[in-house]
Amino acid sequence: MIDNRYCLILAGGNGSRLWPISRTTKPKQFLDLFGTGRTLLQQTYDRVAQFIDPSHIYVSTNVAYLPLVYEQLPEVDDVHILEEPLRRGTLAAVAWGTVFIARQDPQANIFVTPSDQIIMGEERYRQDILDGLHFVGENDGLLTMGITPSRPETGYGYIQTDDEKPFSHDIFPVKSFTEKPDAEFADVFLQEGNFLWNTGLLCFSSRVMLSNLYELVPEYRLEIPRMMKDAEEADPKFTPEFFSVLPNYNIDVSVLERSSNVYVQRGHFGWADIGTWASISKDVSADADDNVKLNTEAYLYECKGNIIRLPEGRKAVIKGLSDYVIAEEGEILMICPREDVAAMRRMHTDTKFSDL
Repeated sequence: MIDNRYCLILAGGNGSRLWPISRTTKPKQFLDLFGTGRTLLQQTYDRVAQFIDPSHIYVSTNVAYLPLVYEQLPEVDDVHILEEPLRRGTLAAVAWGTVFIARQDPQANIFVTPSDQIIMGEERYRQDILDGLHFVGENDGLLTMGITPSRPETGYGYIQTDDEKPFSHDIFPVKSFTEKPDAEFADVFLQEGNFLWNTGLLCFSSRVMLSNLYELVPEYRLEIPRMMKDAEEADPKFTPEFFSVLPNYNIDVSVLERSSNVYVQRGHFGWADIGTWASISKDVSADADDNVKLNTEAYLYECKGNIIRLPEGRKAVIKGLSDYVIAEEGEILMICPREDVAAMRRMHTDTKFSDL
C-alpha cells in the first residue's frame, strides 16, 4: 500500500502572549518550557514521527526562524522546511504547504498541527490522528479535531457538533464555530454537551483543500497556479515571493467556517493550548496551593495561584503573593496579575521594550 500520509507542522508564530519568556526573536515553540530536554517544536516532531514517515514531515516557519528550525530539527531535510517570508496568517502557511506536498504526492492526506501544544495520552493521540487521516482519504471533507471540554474555558475556540447527522460514533458534521466565548456562553457550551474545544489540529486530502481554496478564497484562486509553478521549481533556499500579495487570513475563518463539508472528530487524548500565562495555570501540574513552577527553583511562603518561570540557575523566594505571573528572561523581569492579559499586552507592545 502506498503511504500517502503527511504532516505539516506550523512553527511560524511569534508567541507574544507568553512575553517575556517568549520573544519575537525566539518564540515559545523553540523553548523547553517544562524542562524535558526538548523544545515544544521538537516534542511535536517526536510525537508525529512515531506514526508518520519522517520523510513525509514538513515544517512551515517564518524566515526569521529558519536557523532555529535547522538547529533544532537537523533530521528534517532542508527542502521540507518551508519559508514564510512574511506573516500572512495560518491560511497562507497551510495553502503553501498543501501545494508543496501535493507536488510530491497528488494523493496526499495531510495532518496539520501547531507546534506549541501539550498532548497527553500519545497512543490515543496517534490512533485518533490515523483515524482522521483515514477518514479524509475516503471522504470529501475537511476534518478538525475537537476535545470534550473539562471546564467553561473562555480562552479556547469551540466547535458545535451536528448530533442529528453523525458520520460515526466520534465524527460529526460541524454545526458552528465560536471563537473564545465569554464566561456565560462557555458555561452554556459545557452544559449543552455538543460543543468541543477547537484544537487547531486538522486533516484533509490535498485535493479537497485546494478545491475549497479555489471555491471560497478568491485571492487564492488567482495565486494557487503560481504556487504550483513555484513548487515545481523550489529548492531548499527557495523564497515564495507570492506571500507579498496574499491577505492575512486565518484558516478557520476563511475556509472552515465557510465550507459545506467540514467535520469534527472527538479526540480521546489529553490536550492543552500553550497560549497565555493564564491558560498554562489551568493545564500544568501545580502544587497544593495552585502554584506552578515552570522548570524553576522557587521557595514560596503564603503564596497561592502563582506561575513562576526563571532562567536556569536563578532562584526565587516569594512571600504573600497570590495569582501573579513572575517571569524572567534576559534583561526583563515581569511581575503581573496572571489574569490581567491587557496589561501584559501593553507591556509587550510598549516601545520601551520593542527591541527586547
